[in-house]
Amino acid sequence: MADTLTIIDNRTEKEQELPIMYGTYPEYGAAIPAKDLRKIKASDTDFGMLSYDPGFTNTASCKSAVTFIDGEKGILRYRGYPIEQLAEKSNYLEVAYLTLFGELPTKTELDRWTYDITHHTYLHENMKDLMAAFRYDAHPMGMFVSSLAALSTFYPEARTIDDPEIRLKQIQRLVAKVGTVAAWAYRHSRGLPYVYPDNELSFAGNFLSMMYKTSETKYEPNPILEKVLDVLFILHVDHEQNCSANAMRAVGSSHADPYCSLSAAASALYGPLHGGANEMVLRMLREIGKMENIPGYIQRVKAGDFRLMGFGHRVYKNYDPRARILREMAPEVFKVTGTNPMLDIAIELERIALEDEYFVNRNLYPNVDFYSGIIYQALGFPVAMFPVLFAIPRTAGWLAQWLEMLQDSDQRIARPRQVYIGYDTRDYVGIDARV
Repeated sequence: MADTLTIIDNRTEKEQELPIMYGTYPEYGAAIPAKDLRKIKASDTDFGMLSYDPGFTNTASCKSAVTFIDGEKGILRYRGYPIEQLAEKSNYLEVAYLTLFGELPTKTELDRWTYDITHHTYLHENMKDLMAAFRYDAHPMGMFVSSLAALSTFYPEARTIDDPEIRLKQIQRLVAKVGTVAAWAYRHSRGLPYVYPDNELSFAGNFLSMMYKTSETKYEPNPILEKVLDVLFILHVDHEQNCSANAMRAVGSSHADPYCSLSAAASALYGPLHGGANEMVLRMLREIGKMENIPGYIQRVKAGDFRLMGFGHRVYKNYDPRARILREMAPEVFKVTGTNPMLDIAIELERIALEDEYFVNRNLYPNVDFYSGIIYQALGFPVAMFPVLFAIPRTAGWLAQWLEMLQDSDQRIARPRQVYIGYDTRDYVGIDARV
């Protein structure tokens, strides 16, 4: 059987045989190179056939070896490694290295990578002046996005994207500094003095220190909460060609420096449809308020009054594996932080929904946002920080996508086509003759 697709154009009765390309898993999706669609023409002057796909929901914009998702089976893997194994056995910086460079590091490589990241966490002192220019009530994500773009002015050599050593230096800087930018944005929003990085702490521990340190000589993070935050970072490193990854690749395809490209990706994440879903879950749980209100709320969802937030996913048609990991970790968090009635409501809501044919038949299973917001809140993070917390680990994934894009010979500057539906040619009418 030939790996081709034969198309009959009923306009011309001509046949076109188009090649089919496959990835690692042929059953996961075969693709027709879009350039071959151009061969299908109604006449010699015809531009050729385009694919019309709003939102790129069925378009492969690239070939990638970074992340694999099987939404039907609830599978998420970074570079082939199951997310469950990485969350249990690894740490964020090791997973960031894996995601960026394709292989788990040796001990020597990990030690060097950890050292390099740790010693790039400081920001230029002039960044304080930039932070001070924001309103006292500026949203932390807005400050984060702006600061990322501003960092490009401190490292003008970053525009030399074809130099591997320069690229690596910017990758190290960005992975290291996003935590500091995020923490300073939070401190500014609270009117608190900025806290400098503590290079003796882990990546997650250092971030907690920059967030919450007050008058103590040295901040000592709770080891359980430090571990939970590290796992949250691992779970959010990458998620294939989502909106923000696509933005990173699109802007990066113009050969913009990685700071500006990352700022664009973070801007995409700032949108509530992408990075704000866990906030919507918290609002829902507060609205439910009590366990006895759950059945009535479920009935209103089924009646179409509103959606069940934190359930369902564009990709996953099964239980989101990240949600399963967080569900198991949540009780350990609350042993430290104290009980939270919203966790009990969430667990009972999940139980009822997963036993209801309405949700099961629609493949509405809990996603990562269902539990992440509850845990973030337990860790003391305000809701405004949720998208920023998403962006910190996703920086490694965005940079992996950017690096892969630059090294892919098939890639060109992003330039989608359109189906034009406007006017045909019109002659200009003087203003006095216009009706």
